[in-house]
Order: sequence, then structure tokens, then C-alpha cells
Amino acid sequence: MQTQPTNNYSADQIKVKVLIVGTGFGGIATAYYLKRAGIYDFLIVEREQDVGGVWRDNHYPGCACDVQSHLYSFSFAPNPDWSREFSPQAEIYAYLRKVTDEFGLRPNIHFGREVRHMQWQEEKGTWRVETSNGTYVAQHVVGAFGSLSDPEIPTLKGIETFKGPVFHSAQWPENFDYKNKKIVVVGTGASTLQFIPAIQPEVAELHVVQRTPPWVMPRHDAEINPLKRSLFEKCTWLQKLERLKIFLHREIMVLGFLHPALMKRAQKTALKHMQKSVKDETLRKKLTPNYTMGCKRILISNTYYPALAQANVNVITSRISQVEEQDVITANGDKHVVDAIIFGTGFKVKDLPFSHYIFDQSGRSLAEVWQKSPTAYLGTTIAGFPNLSLLHGPNIGLGHTSVVYMLEAQAKHITAVIQLADRRGFSAIEPTAGAQQRFVERIEKSMRGTVWVAGGCNSWYLDETGRNSTLWPESTLSFHRAATQIIESDYQGRRAKDENL
Repeated sequence: MQTQPTNNYSADQIKVKVLIVGTGFGGIATAYYLKRAGIYDFLIVEREQDVGGVWRDNHYPGCACDVQSHLYSFSFAPNPDWSREFSPQAEIYAYLRKVTDEFGLRPNIHFGREVRHMQWQEEKGTWRVETSNGTYVAQHVVGAFGSLSDPEIPTLKGIETFKGPVFHSAQWPENFDYKNKKIVVVGTGASTLQFIPAIQPEVAELHVVQRTPPWVMPRHDAEINPLKRSLFEKCTWLQKLERLKIFLHREIMVLGFLHPALMKRAQKTALKHMQKSVKDETLRKKLTPNYTMGCKRILISNTYYPALAQANVNVITSRISQVEEQDVITANGDKHVVDAIIFGTGFKVKDLPFSHYIFDQSGRSLAEVWQKSPTAYLGTTIAGFPNLSLLHGPNIGLGHTSVVYMLEAQAKHITAVIQLADRRGFSAIEPTAGAQQRFVERIEKSMRGTVWVAGGCNSWYLDETGRNSTLWPESTLSFHRAATQIIESDYQGRRAKDENL
């Protein structure tokens, strides 16, 4: 990854009005809303060879969504054929491919092109984007990079000497055979809760290294029977009603995050859920969180606790101090002979990789400007970085419902900003510093007293300054209203000095 500006560009340049980076939910939503608005001069660059984002990359055993399928999907592309309440990864991946084709987006996608450097050119009012296979010049860039796309792998002493497979759950090898193997799993996040029950019955030993126990609620999953699916297909209003029901139920859940005292009832449910499957008192103690529910991501599973209670599973609460050729040694001196190491340690969200290769006119990277605490107007546009939009940017994440709803609101906002620039004759447009500051102040005010900052834990939601720059601290309805009712005075624009692209 390049972290400094370079002028070594290819002589061949592809010129386009809007360049979208990434083909996950955010990138596809933006392409759809651009086309709906009559903006057809756009391209999408994707570093892999197919669409899908995290749902293409994550294919570990048991991978599935933690939000019901009828809500975790586009409002403009309902799917009556979801097989379960919570869809498995393969179905979501297939859905994204289907939507891409149904709305004619695939011809606009250039695959196998990883963005390595982006430089704003003030004189021309364009971004110059260098990829692994060609250079693009675009008036607007939409970064649908995704905040959960680059795995976070901790540095362990001696890990390079280990003789067996070592990988992150998001990079699960197609040919990995875990049967009758002794395996160490590092981390107890969302993906871990899914793949541990999937592999536990067939491994010889499973050592789970847990730093902090998660709160785990029951997963109310079930097959959606063929009759119901047929009704959804024939009566689209029934599916819309189902989506609305799920949306309202989850939207009410935000109250517990905003008022932590309301989490007590849910905590009792979670503890009963654990006690039902885990009879051993020592293991129960290890698995009982000592912070308020919601401070870290709430996880859902009916199979995680039963898997941990099996004789071939060992939950370790001491950190790993060293790795040798065949051994993992913990800080308490225990040595475990293992065949493979799997990291379920999340993603790089505190130091977003893309922020290191996006540069303003003066050569400052977005990372330098953010100083390890990201901010953006509506989590989408950034003062000082004209014609740049981010999907799933600062304070867009959620702890209670579907982020796809937020991404669609962002895509609508981005489209409206581009239209505003065209209407005003601006070559460059960005939020005013004042508007961005007011938005940040709104976030800070809404964040006070929430479980994310007052729940007694140190989560990945908090950046290196201790600020929650990840989550939206209000209802998703309030964000949708703010994002889709554009305030033109919050934006400033100008014409480029040299518009000869």
C-alpha cells in the first residue's frame, strides 16, 4: 500500500464522472441510485474478480447474517426466496450478484483493480486514482471500501516459526481440512461464534483464546417454508409488511443502547441462555461478561455455548505470549500442541487502510487529517476533500439493526450532492467546516450516557482517542431523514480553474 503521493501514473487514463470503489452493498446501492437519477457516466472498480464485498470474501463454515434477511437487503430489490430468517453467506452473495445483473450494473464494473493512490487535483476539479491495473480521472469518487474488509491480525511472538496453517476467518482457505486436528482459535467475535460450532464436532481439540466474553442472545432462526415464500412472491405487500415489522422491532431496540439501564432484562435472558447449555461453574465464570450488554457487539447464537461445553473444547482466558513450531504458549505458562491457528480477531476499523492512500491537494493523507479519530459530515462527505464520499464512513455503523438501510440513505445523499453540484455548475463540492463540526457536536451530544461509552468495556467501536467514531447514536430513522433532506447551505462549491480534463 502506498502512503505517499506519487506522480508515476500510467499514460493511459480512463475518464469518468463518478468512480465508485467497491462492489459490496454500499457500492451497488450507489450505482443503482445514480442510474435512477439519470447519471449514467459512472464506473465501479473492484479489487477482486466478482461483486459481493464481505459476503464474497467471508465463506468460513457457518457464515451467516445476524440481521433478518428481509431487512438485510435492498428496499428496491426485495427477495421472496430467502430460505431462512437469517440467511447464510452463500445466499447473500448470490443475492448481490443477482441484483448487480438485474439492474444492469456489471458492464460498469472493472474487476481486478485495487486502488493504491488517490490525489485531488484542485486546478482541474478531479480525482486522479491509481489502481493495480490502470489510472482513472474522475470528477467524483465514492469510496465503498467497507470498514470490515481488511482483517486485523495481531502480532504474536514467533508466529512466523509455526509449521501449520495460520489464517484469519475472513481468509479461510478452500482446502483447509480441520477434521481430527488440534486447533487454536484466537478471539470470540461474531465470526468465531459461527465457525466454532460448525467445526467443533469434527476437530480433535479446540482451544479458544478469549480476551473478553461476549454477551450472547438466542438466535430466533427458522426455515421460511415454501408456502410463505410463494406468498411473498405473489403478494409483494406481504413481504413489505414483513420487512416493516422487522424494522420496527429492531428500531425499538436502540432504546437499550441509549439508556443502558434498560439492558438489565436482556442481560438476564442472555445469562439464562448460557446457563441452559453450560453446566460447569468454572466455564460459566469464564463466559460471564463484566460489562453492560451492548458496550461491545451483542452476538446471537444457539450453538456457541453448547459447543464450548463439549469435552474437546478448552476456553483459555490467558493471552498468548509466544508461538513455536507446533506449540502455542500462554502467559500463564501453559503449552498447547496444535496443528493450526485461526484468528477471529475482527477488522482494521481503528486505522482504516483506505485513509492512508487518499490525499488532498497539499499532499496530506486522510489519515493525517483524521489523526486517528475519523469525522465526516453525515458520515459521508468530508470538509477539505472535495467530491469525495464514503459509504459506511465514521459513525454510520449500527449495534441493533441493518446497516443496509443506512447505506441506502447515504447513496441517496451522495446522488443528491452530485446533482446539486451539476445544478450550481460546481466542479468541486464539499461540506463546510462549520456544517461538519455541527454534525460532530450532534454525535458527541447524542453519544453521552449511551452504553457504548458508559458500559464499562473497551470495544472496537472506540478509536485510539477513546471516542466512539464508529456507531450512529440515534435511531436509523433520524439518520435517514437527515441524509435524504439535503441542506444546500451545508455545502460549498466552486468552479475549477482548468476544466479541460
